Amino acid sequence: MDLMDCRDYILTLPMVEECQPFDEDIVVYRISGKWFATISFSRGDTIAVKCNPDRAVLLRDEFPAITPAWHFNKRHWNDLHLSGLPDDVIRREIRHSYFTVIRNNVSPKALREELLSLTAASGIEDTAGLPE
Repeated sequence: MDLMDCRDYILTLPMVEECQPFDEDIVVYRISGKWFATISFSRGDTIAVKCNPDRAVLLRDEFPAITPAWHFNKRHWNDLHLSGLPDDVIRREIRHSYFTVIRNNVSPKALREELLSLTAASGIEDTAGLPE
């Protein structure tokens, strides 16, 4: 996958908003106004995604191409270096980021439940799982 493939995939997720709040180099992907992924074209083939903190550490140990996100909270954000990861891992981590933000950052509860129902109806699941 390249950055444009990531963009195309992200935009298939329900209710995703794409914006450029800073400049034309940085694209932010949000759900209900909350960030879950960013692309900085000047950084090459890297996308930053939000992650469960315990899972973030495990992923960094498992994949050399997953590192703490540059200019983000290192506990909650990972950089995915696309050229070093299989496509299915990239898609899985994008979905995990999307669901992490819905479950932990979207409020009120009614909106969160509506978004989770919408994703379920669309057949989209967080297949990442969490560490035991």
